[in-house]
Amino acid sequence: MNQTVCALRFFYGVTLGRSDLPERIAYAGTPRKLPVVLSADEVVGFPQAVKGTRNRVALMTTYAVGLRATEAARLQVTDIDSSRMVIRIEQGKGGKDRYVMLSPQLLEILRVYWRLTKPGRWLFPRRDGRGPIHPQTLGIACRAACEFLGVEKRVTVHTLRHSFATHLLEAGTDIRIIQVLLGHRSLATTTLYAQVSTAVIGRSQSF
Repeated sequence: MNQTVCALRFFYGVTLGRSDLPERIAYAGTPRKLPVVLSADEVVGFPQAVKGTRNRVALMTTYAVGLRATEAARLQVTDIDSSRMVIRIEQGKGGKDRYVMLSPQLLEILRVYWRLTKPGRWLFPRRDGRGPIHPQTLGIACRAACEFLGVEKRVTVHTLRHSFATHLLEAGTDIRIIQVLLGHRSLATTTLYAQVSTAVIGRSQSF
């Protein structure tokens, strides 16, 4: 579609010398697909299918607080603030720091994980301990778990983030709070989850 627009702009602007017309010919917008979301039952069974303690806890954390893959991979031990029950996300998308909620359940999981693995600076380090786990490693672990469970949806690490937001919305959480937790600059980005929330869709039925 946009190739056609470029051709028309060139034809009118260069060939015909009509410099006033090309700017009136707008480019087509990029189609926005709805996010893939796991059901609550799929989320419950997911951790047991992830191989390796580090990968399992990293992906559980990703869903529990709605992280991007890179944010989960770069978590440091000092980012976990148990006194305030928050996790600091340093330099998220757009170079912005933010805080996300830390539930008592996740805190206990992280404490058990720390006692078992004794990570250094990075909460989820590489095998050699010289840096944080690579986001692609989490992606591979995520896909392997879904294949093991027979999940036919196209699931990525980001699907866990989508599921976190959608499940919060279905539980009645204010969408502006979800916006802050996800680190979205625009509320319009967050409202996309209302289109896949079964609870929101159900409430909108006319009869």
